[in-house]
Amino acid sequence: MVNFHGCFVWYELMTTDVEAAKVFYTKVVGWGAQDVSTPGMTYTLLTAGTASVGGLVELRVDARTTGPMPRWIGYVGVDDVDATADRIERLGGTVRVPPTDVPDISRVSIFADPQMATLALLKWRNPGPQSAEPSQPGHVGWHELLAADPEAAMVFYGELFGWQRADTHIGPMGTYQLFSAAGQTIGGMFTKPPMVPDPFWLYYFNIGDIDAAAQRVRTGGGQILEGPLEMPSGSWIARCTDPQGAMFALEGKRSAIGYFATRDASERRSGRWHW
Repeated sequence: MVNFHGCFVWYELMTTDVEAAKVFYTKVVGWGAQDVSTPGMTYTLLTAGTASVGGLVELRVDARTTGPMPRWIGYVGVDDVDATADRIERLGGTVRVPPTDVPDISRVSIFADPQMATLALLKWRNPGPQSAEPSQPGHVGWHELLAADPEAAMVFYGELFGWQRADTHIGPMGTYQLFSAAGQTIGGMFTKPPMVPDPFWLYYFNIGDIDAAAQRVRTGGGQILEGPLEMPSGSWIARCTDPQGAMFALEGKRSAIGYFATRDASERRSGRWHW
């Protein structure tokens, strides 16, 4: 049996307009969308080919009045949700949603780390959906924490999930600390820019042509905040917001020469750590 402990296994968009978000992301990322709502819970399943990769849920009205904006949240697989939630409190984090059963599907809990970046815990009931394929189109290929204190964050997540330090890079914006789970490098942490008010997790969706996808973001009512920017690996990224304000990122290749390809080369970054 595959051990998913410490690995990202699911992603959800909490949004103020599920239908609009469904239209936007199916066009931008190429996901399929399926209504799997049950009595008392409205839920849209997102698919990449035959694999389920995430879902769309309505941001509750009462939650909107207390401040939370539309956002993506990643779920990390754990062996025991209740024990991990207890450990979060002991390590200085805050459990936002206590361990809860999703009937016949999973047990989950949502928490904030000591710097208030939000993640969730998940343990599937029976075998869960097909495991994520980070390199495949439509899947999340990278996880990035914009932290107030990345060193403290690395210690917290190392103790909580067993994440390991991978390579460290020094760029124009400081240190970028890569981390691994289950032997694979899956993301990085760095100090958030001053203009970013709160620490948060950013997820990179794999797409084919970065220029075409960026144009789909614009025509769909979203915004390109930064990019496309070139990575040392040869791929290109763009950081974006959807029409409801949730932030996400895209990563892909450049297969055509267009507006973005002819932008000033000074806007290209030499590493993923440059905001």
